[in-house]
Amino acid sequence: MEEEDQRKLTDLVVELVRRLLSQNPLNPQTPYSDPDLRSPHFQQSLSYAVRILSSRLTPSIAPDAAAIAESIKRRLATEGKSADALTFADLYAKFASKTGPGSVNNKWAVLYLLKIISEDRKSARNGLDSSVFLPNLALNGVEGENSSRVLRGRESREKGWSNGVLLVAKDPENLRDIAFKELVNVVKEENEVSEEVLVRDVLYACQGIDGKHVKFDSDVDGYVLSDSIKVPKATRIMVRKLCELGWLFRKVKGYISESMDQFPAEDVGTVGQAFCAALQDELSEYYKLLAVLEAQAMNPIPLVSENASSGNYLSLRRLSVWFAEPMVKMRLMAVLVDKCRVLRGGAMAGAIHLHAQHGDPLVHDFMRRLLRRVCSPLFEMVRSWVLEGELEDIFAEFFIVGQPVKAESLWREGYRLHAGMLPSFISQSLAQRILRTGKSINFLRVCCDDRGWADTATEAAAAAGTTTRRGGLGYGETDALESLVVEAAKRIDKHLLDVMYKRYRFKEHCLAIKRYLLLGQGDFVQYLMDVVGPELSEPANTISSFKLAGLLESAIRSSNAQYDDPDILDRLRVKMMPHGSGDRGWDVFSLEYDARVPLDTVFTESVMTRYLRIFNFLWKLRRVEHALIGAWKTMKPNCITSHSFNKLQHAVKLQLLSTLRRCQVLWDEMNHFVSNLQYYIMFEVLEVSWSDFSSEMEVAKDLDDLLAAHEKYLHSIVEKSLLGERSQNLYKSLFVLFDLILRFRSHADRLYEGIHELQARTVDSSLPSRDKNKSRKQTNDRSSEPGTWLSDGRKALTQRAGEFLRNMQQDLDAISKEYTSLLEGFLAQLPVQQHIDLKFLLFRLDFTEFYRQLHPTK
Repeated sequence: MEEEDQRKLTDLVVELVRRLLSQNPLNPQTPYSDPDLRSPHFQQSLSYAVRILSSRLTPSIAPDAAAIAESIKRRLATEGKSADALTFADLYAKFASKTGPGSVNNKWAVLYLLKIISEDRKSARNGLDSSVFLPNLALNGVEGENSSRVLRGRESREKGWSNGVLLVAKDPENLRDIAFKELVNVVKEENEVSEEVLVRDVLYACQGIDGKHVKFDSDVDGYVLSDSIKVPKATRIMVRKLCELGWLFRKVKGYISESMDQFPAEDVGTVGQAFCAALQDELSEYYKLLAVLEAQAMNPIPLVSENASSGNYLSLRRLSVWFAEPMVKMRLMAVLVDKCRVLRGGAMAGAIHLHAQHGDPLVHDFMRRLLRRVCSPLFEMVRSWVLEGELEDIFAEFFIVGQPVKAESLWREGYRLHAGMLPSFISQSLAQRILRTGKSINFLRVCCDDRGWADTATEAAAAAGTTTRRGGLGYGETDALESLVVEAAKRIDKHLLDVMYKRYRFKEHCLAIKRYLLLGQGDFVQYLMDVVGPELSEPANTISSFKLAGLLESAIRSSNAQYDDPDILDRLRVKMMPHGSGDRGWDVFSLEYDARVPLDTVFTESVMTRYLRIFNFLWKLRRVEHALIGAWKTMKPNCITSHSFNKLQHAVKLQLLSTLRRCQVLWDEMNHFVSNLQYYIMFEVLEVSWSDFSSEMEVAKDLDDLLAAHEKYLHSIVEKSLLGERSQNLYKSLFVLFDLILRFRSHADRLYEGIHELQARTVDSSLPSRDKNKSRKQTNDRSSEPGTWLSDGRKALTQRAGEFLRNMQQDLDAISKEYTSLLEGFLAQLPVQQHIDLKFLLFRLDFTEFYRQLHPTK
């Protein structure tokens, strides 16, 4: 059955050729003539048809019938066959519209076949062998009489059939080989140096070695091919481009040599050494590539005429392909070398990190691998700092810097951030937390003599999923690093606060300072005023500190302070400030609190100086209050309506009553001012600030929070108590008022001493003569004191009393006028103060708007 099919197929092909040749191509209008089947022309046409129909060559273009049709139409139009192009377009439209049974399905294949045949015929008409455009094709199974006639034709004798396979010669005259030989001769004439030699020289240059013809030129700073060598310009340009890799290699290799051999280790640092080691590893991979390329360069480059598609040789163009990836890496390493030449430590790691933000996967992976090596020493320093408190920074590369300081200054001054060494992949907040964590460990170890932090650090490492072994973190694990730091900081800070609150009783000591230095323990302050008052009235240079210390001890034993912890009472001491020759004891007396390690981290010398300033202000306020109370004790028990004054003249009696009233009113005004000021200071300032401070102590998460809360507490007291920088004028006005009140106390004492003397003289003048001598003897001892009178009779007594009262009234009037002026000036400054609480002080002092009504224009 198959033989019969093959015979029918062959007969159909023969019939197709016969019908095509039966029409005269020179005159299509001539009648049909049957061609001779044995003629050479027929046999050649039959073999050509067989080769076409038996072809299985797949075209390399996409199957698009419309595109093929458009290509054919355009070709006809360009050849000047516009009519044929229009006819083809009409025929194609009809051909494409045919669908359904009996139509051609693969229209594109038919059009493509026609296009190839047309091109093949055109080539044949131009004198070329048509077989150049067609492959060697087989006509399998062509048997019988028709096939034998075909095989006996002249075509089979000229081109040759072998076992049914048609052998076609592409270049029977060897024109291609001749052209290749001519090309080789031209290349030899244009090149004095073979390409193999140039390739080897380029490979030498890429290792930093001068070749035979390619050498390093310091003037142009690069490897160049000598101008005296005759090579094409394209070859010279390619050699120069390829040798850029050698120039980059020279830069990177020179940096490594300088860093590792010439510079001392402290100038390079561990990060720099890691960077050089990473670069050296990359160069090792580069050396392996060069070794492979040198092995290939030993093979000769084949001629153009030879089949070199799979040959293992190396040309300049192949070398450019091999160098594509190494060029990217080497160029990047050279950029990093230039950038990091003057950097070290964290600054170097940060600069390299900036170049890792790249979209190219090759560059990204390369930089990530490089940075993991470079950042390894840095991450090890972080791990050691946050878990052990050890600052292993031999070459000053870490972004945390330590310096030797005293124990009380360890927290504030012992360690700090070095912004220049902080790499950009570690945020400022994370760096601050890293700093505080290691600082907390050192504070516990040095100041608190505590070892519990070690277990806490181990728990933190376990909670963060990071072991305490070295080398646990690296670049790209910033989240793991932050998790470790957060866990360590949370646990170590909590442990530190527990030590401060429980072991060192920080809250109790803050309360003790409030009670004694800020005079919050009322009975203790009153007893202290009473016992040291007489002593402090003496000149400062005559007062013994030991005696004052004993009086302080007496005040403690006489008040509820005796029930306090002995450790707290032992820290309370008397301090005499520097004084001059004219100072009194009141001016130099103060108390101090001995805050020992580790409390002196909070209560530093500067902090205690501010506490001393507050104490001096409060002490002066209490002294003024104590003076007014003393004046009241003198004024209250006097019987001004006693019958002993009935013998005085009426004018003198009225003058006496007027003076006493003036003194009483002035005392009331001063007492109102001092009482309200003291209430404001003791309650609205000290108690409110303490309440806020206590609340903030409860929510503090670390020692920095505690220090900030205490600083806020102390700042609040200073500002509200008129001791701030912006309240200096108000503070000075207040102390002038205090001095005036103390002066009033001395005038009041002198007034009542004179009244007592007047009473004594009046009583003495009314006694019988036998008692006068005795009375004179009792009063002679006071005759020399100010305000006493000689007993010259009632008239003289009345004159002396009148004169004394007039002088006292004038003094009181002057004090009253000065006091009113100073008080009004003080009140006028309160509304312009920045702190809002000072406005409440104004409201309390001028509740009835008395002073505003006196001067409505102000």
